[in-house]
Amino acid sequence: MKKIISLFVVAVLICTAMVGCSKSESVATDGSTSMSKVIESLSEAFAEDTGIEVTYNATGSGAGIEAVLAGRCDIGLSSRDLKDEEKSKGLEGTILAYDGIAIIVHPDNPVANLDVETIAKIYTGEIKNWKEVGGNDAEIVLIGREAGSGTRDGFESITDTEDACKYRQELTSTGDVITAVSQNPGAIGYASVASVKDTVKALTVGGVAPSNETILDGTYVIQRPFVLVTKADAELSAAAKAFFDYALSEDAHELIIAAGVVPASD
Repeated sequence: MKKIISLFVVAVLICTAMVGCSKSESVATDGSTSMSKVIESLSEAFAEDTGIEVTYNATGSGAGIEAVLAGRCDIGLSSRDLKDEEKSKGLEGTILAYDGIAIIVHPDNPVANLDVETIAKIYTGEIKNWKEVGGNDAEIVLIGREAGSGTRDGFESITDTEDACKYRQELTSTGDVITAVSQNPGAIGYASVASVKDTVKALTVGGVAPSNETILDGTYVIQRPFVLVTKADAELSAAAKAFFDYALSEDAHELIIAAGVVPASD
């Protein structure tokens, strides 16, 4: 069903059309692979109502932030907060939504719950066999994301495992992590809750399952923000500003929730 953009955003589009905003314009976004579902959903609805195409380059949070700095995109996408050094370069982050980071295992793995301390011990190599946490007698295979990933940054910050994880594989996208875990009965990984499929099993963490409700109330502790990154001292194009405002408006909430994440303004 066609989504209706707020009167405010429509007014922006009408006004800016007089100074060159046309249906041939596009908006370039670049960054977090975890944000693919929500950005693609918002982009499709926005294009349907305005005729303005929003492109999405899934490069990872770090690369998306660099793309904004280099002027290669209008809006960067980061699944972590901006670091102080990034802010000092003139970047500004606006939180779009909150997403849980699911701890995932193969569906046949009998382990159903781990606490944050145990997850940290697994990823730093202190716990090496699933039988140590109530599972099968099998080596634990550690799957994670590449350096620069917002998901990795969020996971390691929350579990206090920065620069200490003993990864077997460091993969470049959320989808690759899910695929790797789904194909290895001994694997454990982490991925955006919004992207988790039934090919893997999401564990409860400290007895709490990841959901919109537990992310919003904070009881699911492994979570992070989805951030729109822009240059603080530079104006967005008319088309990019219209998309930015739409993404943050109440009209976008239904789409954001349907994508499995929690709108920041809720």
